[in-house]
Amino acid sequence: MFFSKEKTTKKASLKTYFLTGVLVTAPIAITGYLAYVLLTYIDSWVSRILPPAYNPGNYLPFSVPGLGVLLLVFFFILIGMLTAGLFGRLFVRFGELLISKTPFISGFYGAIKKLLETLLSPDTNTAFRKAVLVEYPRKGLWTIAFITGDVYSSLAEKINQKEGKDERVSIYVPTTPNPTSGFLIFVKTSDLILLDMKVEDAFKLLISTGIVTPGKKKIKKK
Repeated sequence: MFFSKEKTTKKASLKTYFLTGVLVTAPIAITGYLAYVLLTYIDSWVSRILPPAYNPGNYLPFSVPGLGVLLLVFFFILIGMLTAGLFGRLFVRFGELLISKTPFISGFYGAIKKLLETLLSPDTNTAFRKAVLVEYPRKGLWTIAFITGDVYSSLAEKINQKEGKDERVSIYVPTTPNPTSGFLIFVKTSDLILLDMKVEDAFKLLISTGIVTPGKKKIKKK
């Protein structure tokens, strides 16, 4: 009996070590693989549109990894520098004017531009500024959401006429485990519970379907 217990303990320890090794290695390996795939894709895409005379791969006996990414970054910096000038701003405004006159496409362009400006602008504080709890999709069920801003004035007036004047905010309720899709809901601030949690930690909790819990501490057995 003693030896069987000892063997069982060793097997449990080996299993624990194996799972720990997987948990430590898998995220690094998967992240590295995805980064490699993305890097390779960008390099191959840039090399196809780059003139052969300016492609270092045609002169060197080996390929230069990350060259496409560097050229893409340089391209974005160059575009940013050109559009910062007077002629660049006029050109961009002329292009946006043409797009605004195009049916169907103008709506997509405006929405995408506004979203990117909100997410990428260093001066904005309105994108996902706070993680909250809200009862959704019915009373008694709670989910994590993010405050995105105030309710548009005309919408707030319509809601106040129906339900009374209350302070309301716009929240985004993401789906799990894909937070890029979700629902825009206008709620009263009194119906929300502010979380003492960073937005990044809340996203980790959502993407992991509750497995990765921020600040979770293991209870030591006595």
